[in-house]
Amino acid sequence: MRVESRIRHQGCSSMPEYPKGVSSDEEKSMQESETKALFSVIGMTCSACAGSVEKAIKRLPGIKEVAVDVLKDRTQVIFCPSSVNEETIRQTIEDIGFKATLIEETANQKCILVCRIRIVGMACTSCSGAVESVLKLVPGVQRARVALATGEAEVKCDPKLLSCKELLQAIDDIGFEAIIVGTGESRNKIQLKVDGLYNENNMQMIVSSLEGQPGIQDIHVEAELHKVSISYLADVTGPRNFIRVIESTGSGHFKATIFPERGGRGTHKQEEIIQYYNSLLWSLVFSIPVFLTSMIFMYIPVLKDGLDMKIVNMLSIGEVLRWALSTPVQFIIGRRFYAGSYKALRNGSPNMDVLVALGTNAAYFYSVYSVLRAASSPNFKSTDFFETSSMLISFILLGKYLEVLAKGKTCQAITKLMDLAPETAILLTLDDEGNVTKEEEIESQLIQKNDVIKIIPGAKVACDGFVIWGESNVNESMITGEPRPVIKRKGDAVIGGTFNENGVLHIMATKVGSESALSQIVRLVESAQMAKAPVQKFADRISKFFVPLVVFLSFSTWLAWFLAGKLNAYPKSLIPSSMDSFQLALQFGISVMVIACPCALGLATPTAVMVGTGVGASQGVLIKGGQALESAHKVECIVFDKTGTLTIGKPMVVETRLLKSMALREFYEMVAAVEVNSEHPLAKAIVEYAKKFREEEESNVWPEVKQFESITGQGVMAVVRNREVIVGNKHLMLKKNVAIPVSAENFLEETEGFAQTGILVSIDHELVGVVAISDPVKPEAQEVISILTSMHIKSILVTGDNWGTAHAVAKEVGIGTVIAEAKPEVKAEKVKDLQALNFVVAMVGDGINDSPALVAADIGMAIGAGTDIAIEAADIVLMKSNLEDVITAIDLSRYTFRRICLNYIWALAYNLIAIPVAAGALFPSTGICLPPWVAGAAMAASSLTVVCCSLLLKNYRRPKKLDALELQGLTVE
Repeated sequence: MRVESRIRHQGCSSMPEYPKGVSSDEEKSMQESETKALFSVIGMTCSACAGSVEKAIKRLPGIKEVAVDVLKDRTQVIFCPSSVNEETIRQTIEDIGFKATLIEETANQKCILVCRIRIVGMACTSCSGAVESVLKLVPGVQRARVALATGEAEVKCDPKLLSCKELLQAIDDIGFEAIIVGTGESRNKIQLKVDGLYNENNMQMIVSSLEGQPGIQDIHVEAELHKVSISYLADVTGPRNFIRVIESTGSGHFKATIFPERGGRGTHKQEEIIQYYNSLLWSLVFSIPVFLTSMIFMYIPVLKDGLDMKIVNMLSIGEVLRWALSTPVQFIIGRRFYAGSYKALRNGSPNMDVLVALGTNAAYFYSVYSVLRAASSPNFKSTDFFETSSMLISFILLGKYLEVLAKGKTCQAITKLMDLAPETAILLTLDDEGNVTKEEEIESQLIQKNDVIKIIPGAKVACDGFVIWGESNVNESMITGEPRPVIKRKGDAVIGGTFNENGVLHIMATKVGSESALSQIVRLVESAQMAKAPVQKFADRISKFFVPLVVFLSFSTWLAWFLAGKLNAYPKSLIPSSMDSFQLALQFGISVMVIACPCALGLATPTAVMVGTGVGASQGVLIKGGQALESAHKVECIVFDKTGTLTIGKPMVVETRLLKSMALREFYEMVAAVEVNSEHPLAKAIVEYAKKFREEEESNVWPEVKQFESITGQGVMAVVRNREVIVGNKHLMLKKNVAIPVSAENFLEETEGFAQTGILVSIDHELVGVVAISDPVKPEAQEVISILTSMHIKSILVTGDNWGTAHAVAKEVGIGTVIAEAKPEVKAEKVKDLQALNFVVAMVGDGINDSPALVAADIGMAIGAGTDIAIEAADIVLMKSNLEDVITAIDLSRYTFRRICLNYIWALAYNLIAIPVAAGALFPSTGICLPPWVAGAAMAASSLTVVCCSLLLKNYRRPKKLDALELQGLTVE
């Protein structure tokens, strides 16, 4: 019995009942209909702000219409939900400096449900292709991806049109077992076990109590398991609240705890390994005696005489024993091949199981025919192939067992990431003065936002947050790849799963559950391993006709040898004494059928991509899928942003030149009052510097400003103390008719020569001062550019800063081509210009202002992402702020792609060589022929070889030049 409660949230209701007469075309049009969303946008002051918001949103794919109302602080967006979602739009608005909140959704709003499904029974690319095709045909599915290597599918769908149960049914209908792994991509979900339930009324009572709580999105109950699954908004509520509500319901009769997890990725892999191991053992129990009686005991006179004793006519004891022993192997242990063949043929996508079933059946049933004829005839001398069918199945099971073991190791990257999260945490209770009044150990899954957590030395950080007390060194290498511990003090951010080394820290939780950096990394790596590399299409095309071609070749081989034998086209002396020409032809036909291996081709790419993305994640390079991994190896030109990419990204005031007689404190009071309203990094640097001129006891409340206006790419202006203050670059001053004296011009040239940025300040249309701001170049930048040049990759600097500063930075790092004073859309246009010249272009930026260029580039790399890894625009996210990882990403891509090519070369060469040998190409000249069971062992070994070849990617080491560069950095420090 299942009791379900669906709670409406932000327009996402439970699935409606559509009339039966609705056609699939009408359903499709419903999916592709436009969606309207309304946002509250705080911080807009003028039409320029509205224009900035409108332009930023329109750059996103799928945007139909944008309307911005400055007076009401509202922005309405009409968009296609299959191309973009509300969160991406909201984040885009915030990225340009405004606070955005989704406040309303219209009736036709659509939610996107992401289902992760484990699929049992897929053997090769034909199976995964059939499942993917069926899922894509289900009405309401927007995208479906099936990964053979992980045995999982990721489906994005509209929950108003279908549910996950319908997806499971669609997979079940084509003969595969499907299990839901998880649903939702951005929701927090907790599963609780409730003890003390006696009847359905108890469960309804609990559901009713939970429904009244704020922030709950969805409740799903499985009464038979005493299980309650709750999806919720982490900003509003949390799991401890749910436990408190449940335990306070029904006069305290109920007890709620975290539901024990079962059926995870590791558990599923272990179960699969055990299944193959048990099947292999039982197969060997029966197959080894069959092999001994047919191949070994015949050379031992005493045993041979016993086995050759006749029972009925020419039927011997040995034949009966082999028949009895091989039958369980063929039909009980080997039933998985029959089931797989049935599914494959029913879907019109024959796979390896079809070849194994045909080959073993041919050997087994010919042997049965031979034995029955011997039993009914006093003259017929039979020759059976029972050892062929049983040993063939045993060797294939051995190969599959070893393959599953090897494939399990390719998933270790995700398993290791999941294991980083600690099981428990120490929750602190504070009084109003911030003193600790209570310590309590809780399960880490029960942590809620704004909890204060104690991290002791040698413990893992339980969640994302920031330090509110204490100081310690924290090892973040497992998340960011940064090898050196980072000192954490009050106010510093910490990442869940990292290791606290020596001090005690009190941290306040800011991101928990699915919002945490660790969860996002796991989700990103899982998604990356689901995505197919373009080169995989090669294997997909071959797999469509591979098995039918092999069956045709097998039949042709048997027919050719059989006719050759009947026509005496080869000497009879070549035929083994225990066979006739028909049996020899049958052996060649079966060998061709079982030696051909479509699995090796199908595993060549996904296993390499899985290991490659896992290796990248362990080094702080998150690669979003096989396409990004493949494309990165082709990069010929890299476009770099300046601020935060080539430079450290922390600008600071280094010099101030006053042109009029006024106190420096008064000057910065006026400037900071205007700049405090801006989100620009240079503005923040000026505000921070201005604080130095205030007494410690004074508050940081600046003079009131009026008529504030931000001019994109030029500066800001406002009225302070009834005086008009303009802060910006030379272009803004000229635009506002502010005269720039020669002394100011000279100072600007001087600052630009030192790779500094000069900010001009005018009061009442008179230039009163110039502020020089420096953003130091990263120490490794010059060497990284040099290494890229040695890799035959061209580097270009594109920045919104002035020409003088841009040229100075470019000269310092060794870049020859510079484009300065470029707005975001200009950066994207430059990328497209380079692509028009047939360059494969990578863009390296901070993932915020550079998002148009990141999207336009063949490969977008977001650098310095830190804990915010959910950058939609980038193809590769570099967790550290080190430019060295740009080289690591490209080098890893090249290394992985070489491994994929090697896998394909092996898989193709194996089939091109093995099939002719199995067909008897060498038999007339050398007498060499492959018995079917040897051919089966070779087929199993070929798949295993491909997987092991991919696993060698784990030995990847980044270029030695980078290790030398890091060593120099350590020496300098």
